[in-house]
Amino acid sequence: MSQSTPWALVTGASSGIGAAFARELARRGHPLVLTARREERLHALAAELDARHGTRCRVVAADLANPQAPARLAAMLDAERVDVGLLVNNAGYGVPGLFGDHGWPRHADFIQVMMTAPTELAHRLLPGMQARGYGRILNIASLAGLIPGTAAHTLYGASKAYLIRFSQSLGQETARQGIHVCAVCPGFTWSEFHDVTGARAQVSRMPNWMWMTAEVVAQQGIAAVERGDLVYVPGRVNRTIKRLFELLPDRLALALLARRARDFRVTEDAGPRA
Repeated sequence: MSQSTPWALVTGASSGIGAAFARELARRGHPLVLTARREERLHALAAELDARHGTRCRVVAADLANPQAPARLAAMLDAERVDVGLLVNNAGYGVPGLFGDHGWPRHADFIQVMMTAPTELAHRLLPGMQARGYGRILNIASLAGLIPGTAAHTLYGASKAYLIRFSQSLGQETARQGIHVCAVCPGFTWSEFHDVTGARAQVSRMPNWMWMTAEVVAQQGIAAVERGDLVYVPGRVNRTIKRLFELLPDRLALALLARRARDFRVTEDAGPRA
């Protein structure tokens, strides 16, 4: 296998942005490791990619809320001599409602999936990338990590802000080793995310020009990491929003978001994640 088409590992590959990244990477000739909790969806995607591109796919059902899952996944890849040169840390979800409305175990699971697991996977796969002198790590963050926080979904923006800072630091450490790290920060994206969080009715009232497709996010994200961007915000609208909040005083920015948060934040729990 040539260095230009290394194995790519995509977490949360069963739908949405993760599936879009898998399709785009398959189109570019990468063999894929697809992981998520919904195994039947992964097999369906693998069959689609094989039929369309002849893509070699390895399906691994895993729940990254399990603290042992990243180590088990890395050990399996090592045992099967699957050298991952491109990691897409995409798995994620939202916890609707207010912080105090949930028991700590639910928040602990969220932190494990959204922060600990992607950090551990990057750490475990990094030595192989360093040995080959080539690697790409995409951490799928969010525009929410670049603007002030709002009430409800309390840990979501915080977790995405962490991924952004982590990507900036790791990317500066590894750039001279041929390893690019990029935090991709999409805004509103057509996917199942808002159905799972129970916000579909709310966000459906948002104008169409605020939305992007998962396919465009994947295409632009891959282009960004190849350029060596440390942080990339897809879409002109999202980049304009980011710049606007950078210019606003904190008090005004927080007040503006507080007034608009009900358009996209659910203050009551919609039930367990899918």
